[in-house]
Amino acid sequence: MMDLNNKVAIVTGASAGIGAATVKALLKQGMKVVGFARRKEKIENLVENHDGKLFAVSVDVTKPQEILAGFAWVTKNVGPVHVLINNAGVLGNSTVLTGDLDTWQQLMDTNFMSYAITTKEAVKIMTANNINGYIININSTIGYYDLLMPNNVMYRSSKIALRVMTENVRVELARMNSNIRITSLSPGVVKTDIMAATYGEEMGKEMHSNIPYILSEDIADSILYVLSTPQRVNISEIMIRPTGEDIRKLSV
Repeated sequence: MMDLNNKVAIVTGASAGIGAATVKALLKQGMKVVGFARRKEKIENLVENHDGKLFAVSVDVTKPQEILAGFAWVTKNVGPVHVLINNAGVLGNSTVLTGDLDTWQQLMDTNFMSYAITTKEAVKIMTANNINGYIININSTIGYYDLLMPNNVMYRSSKIALRVMTENVRVELARMNSNIRITSLSPGVVKTDIMAATYGEEMGKEMHSNIPYILSEDIADSILYVLSTPQRVNISEIMIRPTGEDIRKLSV
């Protein structure tokens, strides 16, 4: 079991939703938590008393150099990373035949490429410092089945790609005889502001009023569970759905 006290965690997409809940949960475990997000001030205001263990870094994860600069800042000012929680994510209408190239790019850069870049950098730092670290990629259950919604195809593709990448990193680490562990954690519908931010407040409320959902805190608790497992255990994939979920209702 990893001793989390005073260890360093980096959480991407830390300003709201699952990221914000995870920051709070890790702080309660005594970790030094660094939040990456474009809205740095929102991270700084997440908790009032954090005993100097909360750090906020302004990082746009669609810009590789900002990610690398963020990791360098953490290593220099807080310490080498022990736990990486990749959580940054965006939605967007993303058909292939009529979709917008900029939207595709933002989706793939945020939901997939940033995870690959942070994973590579974290493994490099953990390996150099002999840290048996843990990387948890927040994915989505939508990466496991097709809703047959053309306007969702690029978002879903980013999640499938993330599943493939995460498992192959696990195998690559095994072939390196590394003790670094990696998990793809896929929630179902979570009540956050991502739907409202993408499609408007009214649609967000309508969705959460018609189907079961779980809370950001439920995912944060699941992250703590994954981190609590013995070193011999690597939970490679985990799915967390709301009780009574019928995914077909999402495609209506």
